[in-house]
Amino acid sequence: MASSGDPCVAIVGATGAVGELIRQVLAEQRFPMRELRLLASARSTGKEVEFQGKSLRVLALEAKNFEGVDLVLSSTPSGISKEWSPVAAKAGAIVIDNSSAWRMDPEVPLVVPEVNPQALKNIPKGIVANPNCSTIQMVVALKPLHDLAGIKRIVVSTYQASSGKGAKGLDDLDGQMLAIGRREPVPGAKSHIAQLAGNVLAHDWVAGEDGYSEEEWKMVKETRKILGDDSLLVSPTTVRVPVRVGHSESVHVEFHRPIGVDEAKRALANAPGIVLVDDYGRQEAPTPLQCEGRDEVFVGRLRKDLGVANGLNLWVVADNLRKGAATNAVQIAQVLVRDGLLKSNSRG
Repeated sequence: MASSGDPCVAIVGATGAVGELIRQVLAEQRFPMRELRLLASARSTGKEVEFQGKSLRVLALEAKNFEGVDLVLSSTPSGISKEWSPVAAKAGAIVIDNSSAWRMDPEVPLVVPEVNPQALKNIPKGIVANPNCSTIQMVVALKPLHDLAGIKRIVVSTYQASSGKGAKGLDDLDGQMLAIGRREPVPGAKSHIAQLAGNVLAHDWVAGEDGYSEEEWKMVKETRKILGDDSLLVSPTTVRVPVRVGHSESVHVEFHRPIGVDEAKRALANAPGIVLVDDYGRQEAPTPLQCEGRDEVFVGRLRKDLGVANGLNLWVVADNLRKGAATNAVQIAQVLVRDGLLKSNSRG
């Protein structure tokens, strides 16, 4: 039952894939709201959407529709975010932004609740950035180990699902898989850079500096900001694989101090938001299928790094649409409400 003290919440990009999932997670978590507003582009305005047994009409993305809103969960392209997130913040809302537009702004906290919730105590622009999906799951797994022994260097290779490209990416993969199964000509790629079905793509992101993709640079810069250590060495390789949902990562970590495998397992098993799946004798390790639809980060294959002192190797898997996007945004909102930070950070 909503109370007058509960926030008015708006979802921007409400009819997109992540926007729809945010709505689902809000319902699953019974997030306290006195009102939910759904905002989207002109082509979706007026559409009726079901939420907790009620039909809600999608509103236009206009300044007047932010009046009285306390909290905004936004999932739009960066260009739209740059224009509209400040409008919502100026109207008095705290904006949790899922785009890449604000992540490296020094006045915008970049938050994973299991890792750096303290960053939410200061939100100068009224905007909180949701990190990149591949960064989120990695830092959740690394935080308890960082607390134990201090991380010096990370070498990470990702195995990222087609859904990282959104619904269009899945259309690519599904259409190609269907054609292969029917032994028909495989349709050309429209979202991924090349055919993904039966293939692996090491160049499925916009190129960045020094031979690294923008996705790889996100993992470098965002990890340093979230863990609060600009000296952290991060060497990433991001790869797209023919999986629908769930990013996997092979992570090699060098620590400042010695850390044992059993010690690391205990820390991970007791850490919030982590499920340890690590029984090598029974060949148990996390898989994307196991993680789909789950909000936790799954960790396994812990073992000593044979090539470096104070090193550990681990395997990290998570649902990139939930913990990598929608769930993390809702968890940020939960911290803001729980700790009374909406009013303390209000710009209205």
